[in-house]
Amino acid sequence: MLERLPVVVGVGQCTNRIDDLAEGREPLALMTEAARIALDDCRANVAPHVDSVRVINVLSGTYGDPAGALADRLGLGGGERLYTAIGGNGPQWLANRTADDLAAGRIRLALLAGAEAMYTLRLAAKRRVALPWAQRSSRPAMIGDTRMGSHPDEWLYGAQKPAQVYPLFEIALRAHEGRAPAAHEARIAALSASFSRVAATHPHAWFRDAKSASKIATVTDENRMVAYPYPKFMNAILDVDQGAAVVMTTAAEARRLGIPASRCVHLHGGGDADELWYVRDRVDYHSSLGMQAAFAEALAQAGVDASALGPVDLYSCFPVAPQLAAGILGFPADGSRPLTVTGGLPYFGGPGNDYALHAVATLVDRLRAAPTTLGLVSALGWFLTKHAVGIYGAAPPSRPWERPPRAAVQARIDATPHPTCVERATGRARIETYSVVHDRDGVAHDAIIVARLGDGTRAFANVEGDRDLLATLERAEMVGAAGVLYPAADGRNLFRAAGA
Repeated sequence: MLERLPVVVGVGQCTNRIDDLAEGREPLALMTEAARIALDDCRANVAPHVDSVRVINVLSGTYGDPAGALADRLGLGGGERLYTAIGGNGPQWLANRTADDLAAGRIRLALLAGAEAMYTLRLAAKRRVALPWAQRSSRPAMIGDTRMGSHPDEWLYGAQKPAQVYPLFEIALRAHEGRAPAAHEARIAALSASFSRVAATHPHAWFRDAKSASKIATVTDENRMVAYPYPKFMNAILDVDQGAAVVMTTAAEARRLGIPASRCVHLHGGGDADELWYVRDRVDYHSSLGMQAAFAEALAQAGVDASALGPVDLYSCFPVAPQLAAGILGFPADGSRPLTVTGGLPYFGGPGNDYALHAVATLVDRLRAAPTTLGLVSALGWFLTKHAVGIYGAAPPSRPWERPPRAAVQARIDATPHPTCVERATGRARIETYSVVHDRDGVAHDAIIVARLGDGTRAFANVEGDRDLLATLERAEMVGAAGVLYPAADGRNLFRAAGA
């Protein structure tokens, strides 16, 4: 079965920065460019042998059959056409699934691709120009978990966008590690600056200005506070036009097609797992069972310890994500150990669900030049919800690609006891974690509070109109602080500080 070892044999990336809308290109065009680069990167005529085209979910354009449209643009023959569900885990999850299919003999050569043109889409909206590719309406069939990432009860409190939700995890992690707010803000600024420095060296990065920790941490008109503790420069930036593609096959097929061995990078291990799905149901907000399981599965399959890893790209939509991943791997998360080869979603760019495919492509190029080194890519979707990990190396593994069934691990995660979240609550409570949400002018206008009641149950709440409390939430450690929950006129829970 070593003949069916899955390998990456071609990678491609493209970035399209424009000011003139006439130069704007739809996601399918960017995907096509990246795919052609990846096919050429194989150094052999592989296009006629592609029997599966697999496309990452696209946010900035709609296509009835995205994979079929890409195949038509490339002039590929018949074969399988797949399209993933929403989620930043999608690229690595798809690479793992493709490796499974190759090892099982279900396919022989696959093209994975994705792209976004959100920058052009937003520019057109600002200039009131209609783009033909943005007007289509369709619902293509998808593979993967298609559930929405948040619960309607969470929406009621404004906890429905990543920028609003990820601070809940960040502040919980800060409190769990016992770090003062100012010290933690300095720490995540230093970590972010280390990502920005890598992006500055990447030819396909959207931002290449190597922002300092001070610039990232300092709130200005350019770097407004979005939701405490994250100013704009710590947020994933979706307004980019980028595409990526990867070609995968087996070791035997690569030899048969005449692909040079120097182009081949093997998958050594892969892991996938979901967290307890809704944010309200998490065991806590400073750890991730799903992330831990995905890393453990990938490392176990590869037969290595994290200390054996060289370059890594830890998913970085917001600073808490790479911190949690680094903690699982035993790596420092203060910027002293490189945690990205690509540059991170706030600096390289966050092309929708497709960032991790850029990470895979970048890592493959790195590993081709370091044939004895192992590297890792991690990816996640929704709110630390869906997790995927891949371990890569130019040298072949010593055993076949075989992954244990995922169901048993997932069942254990799903059965983990966790606090019950109640819809309506009144009375005394303590803050479990929180997020302070700012408006477009950078003014704090609300807080999302996750509170624990005396009986151990959990409830969401908001803070309204209490400017002093909002300021205190950004100045002091308020995890564990006492307060009172009371009902709003619209039925939401509101929170006020004890004694207020």
